[in-house]
Amino acid sequence: MASNNHSSVAEFILQNFSENPQVKILIFSVFLGLFILAFTGNSLIMTVIIQNPGLHIPMYFFLINLALVDILSSLSVVPKLLQNIITKNTISYGGCIAQIYVLSWCLGAELLLFTAMAYDRYAAICQPLHYTTIMSKTVCCLIATAVWAISGANTTINTIMTLRLSFCGPHIIDHFFCEIPLLLPLSCSSTDVNNAMVVVADMFFAIFNFLFILVSYGFIISSILKIQTKEGKKRAFSTCSSHIIVVTMYYCTIIYVYIIPGFGQSLKTGKVASVFYSVVTPALNPIIYSLRNKDVKIALNKLCPFLRK
Repeated sequence: MASNNHSSVAEFILQNFSENPQVKILIFSVFLGLFILAFTGNSLIMTVIIQNPGLHIPMYFFLINLALVDILSSLSVVPKLLQNIITKNTISYGGCIAQIYVLSWCLGAELLLFTAMAYDRYAAICQPLHYTTIMSKTVCCLIATAVWAISGANTTINTIMTLRLSFCGPHIIDHFFCEIPLLLPLSCSSTDVNNAMVVVADMFFAIFNFLFILVSYGFIISSILKIQTKEGKKRAFSTCSSHIIVVTMYYCTIIYVYIIPGFGQSLKTGKVASVFYSVVTPALNPIIYSLRNKDVKIALNKLCPFLRK
């Protein structure tokens, strides 16, 4: 049976939110609303930045990449989630692997983008005289390319290693969508290498990048405190506030879902949190960046006059 690899399992059964029809309708409506908000909001952010030359600076260049990641993340999870709420709660083997690939790529890219955005704020506030050189168009493009390439390479390697596993049953995934950590226990092959690779990826994408962001903001806060005027401090901090809120919100769920289980806590406790970072966060990001950013609000009002009210 092991020689047939995954052929013994054609599909997986995902966990359902509820069997109550009224609760299902409520959950369906909430997720549909979040999906529409994520897709519309991030598409608007990308359109506004692209069409407004005044926003063609590194901070908004990375914001375009973040919006694209959020759109792809929502597309990889929510449509299938909505389908499973109203129909049978299953996903094919190929669909599960595809969902793992896209979602993992988006997750890695988002964490790296947060680090790139923190470095951009560090250069702007701590090295203002050299900012245009440090964050030139060429450098920004190289950073963005590295973000997508590194996260893509990591996802490709982990997905290929998952494809090599045999799944003989059971085929019930104790989650609302497919993720590698919850798929590995269902394999009848040895998953030691896979588990080790997952740990290495968690260490690099979550812990290492989080520490880099903390160090960056340590320098940023130190530089802000040295500014003489209260207005100057407020202006400098306002350029970082949206990023701080999004990073805090995202990393809290990532640490809860991926890092804490490594210290003995069950992965089951992180299911709701994982829905938060894969569904809720993509919907909130454009709201946070637009409501707390004067330049984006002005550009949005020009693009969509009805938003002025």
